[in-house]
Amino acid sequence: MAATRNLSNMTLAHEIAVNENFQLKQDALPESSLAGRVRHIVHQAFWDVLESELNAEPPEYEHAIKLFEEIREILLSFLTPGGNRLRNQICEVLDTDLIRQQAEHSTVDIQGLSNYVISTMGKLCAPVRDDDIRELKATGNVVEVLRQIFHVLDLMKMDMVNFTIRSLRPYLQRQLVDYERTKFQEILEETPNALDQTTEWIKESVNEELLSLSETTLTPGAENSSKPCLSPTLVLNNSYLKLLQWDYQKKQLPETLMTDGTRLQELTEKLNQLKIIACLSVITNNMVGAITEGLPELAVRLKRISAVLLEGLNKETCNLKEVLNSIGVQTCVEVNKTLMEKGLPALNAEVQANLIGQFSNIEEEDNPIWSLIEKRIQLYMKSLLCLPSPQKCMPPVPGGLTVIQQELEVLGCQYANIVNLNKQVYGPFYANILRKLLFGVEALRKAEASSSTN
Repeated sequence: MAATRNLSNMTLAHEIAVNENFQLKQDALPESSLAGRVRHIVHQAFWDVLESELNAEPPEYEHAIKLFEEIREILLSFLTPGGNRLRNQICEVLDTDLIRQQAEHSTVDIQGLSNYVISTMGKLCAPVRDDDIRELKATGNVVEVLRQIFHVLDLMKMDMVNFTIRSLRPYLQRQLVDYERTKFQEILEETPNALDQTTEWIKESVNEELLSLSETTLTPGAENSSKPCLSPTLVLNNSYLKLLQWDYQKKQLPETLMTDGTRLQELTEKLNQLKIIACLSVITNNMVGAITEGLPELAVRLKRISAVLLEGLNKETCNLKEVLNSIGVQTCVEVNKTLMEKGLPALNAEVQANLIGQFSNIEEEDNPIWSLIEKRIQLYMKSLLCLPSPQKCMPPVPGGLTVIQQELEVLGCQYANIVNLNKQVYGPFYANILRKLLFGVEALRKAEASSSTN
């Protein structure tokens, strides 16, 4: 429970600090759901009872008095420590003992109290609630006024929470690294296996690098006198690159990246779309580039069409082959339209069929164009991770990726920011894991060398 609480706090703090658009929203139950219908019935019954009590002869005010007592506490919660004058006024006007005495003598003014509450809410609310306050003032029915007062007070409470979040964000951003590292250390103390997935994630990159080094040493003509050591930075960067090809539906993320799981998944999904757009552009240029050369507006239009049709790529119901076929058909239509406008002959049926077929084959395993684009994007992302400040000095975009350069640079900066922050927070934990893995590897190598000599 302690570990879960620490993880929850750490996740919330991380989200507030790194997500400028983060804010809390009220949970809204669907009206068609059972819970939504039950809540509506219960609430409606309460307000119907209140209305019947106020319309009775003589009126019954006990429920209304309790509502004003609750309203008073909510209004007081909005006040800053220095708001003593308004605090005293609220307590004086909404004094439930006084209201109860007035009710006993049938002199209580529910409408007047409601008007005072609305006026006070107007002083305390954010500008975004001004229209809600005007609607409250225009409502004539007392029960409906009280009902809407609570609705607007709920909105104001959420406004206050989000204002507090915005106020805390600069402080959290300054303290985030130390805070997350401390919280994760507490989690590790409570849950000793909290780094198992992270260890496997890094170990996979270590094994891949060892295999690559082994192949290098076996290459004819390669220098075998000294075996190069594994670079911890290279191993860790390669581990981060794996996140761009991660199967977020089936594979569990490393524990140290759980707080950024949603962002990484969104980046990966967007990157897959960009890869497809780049592949389509390469195929189009190879097939009809000589015909459409010097028509930049056509390239922009084809890119926009591809992006629109690929928007549902990540839905389970999406059939990629059908989408690619549709893009191919639409590409042929746009190219022919442009050629006709220029007074040039349209593409013949064979070229169109070939173009659509190559588009549809992108999704096939080991497609050479997909493999080429993927390698170049990986190279670009890898070079980003080696830069101290990607925003100030972006690496050159490899050939074939010019069509997605702007989007790739934005996505690359977002990815590098996630990685750099993650390195700052979890660097000591990664260092311990790498130390165990790499030292263990070196010891094994020495043992193997010793045994082969003997």
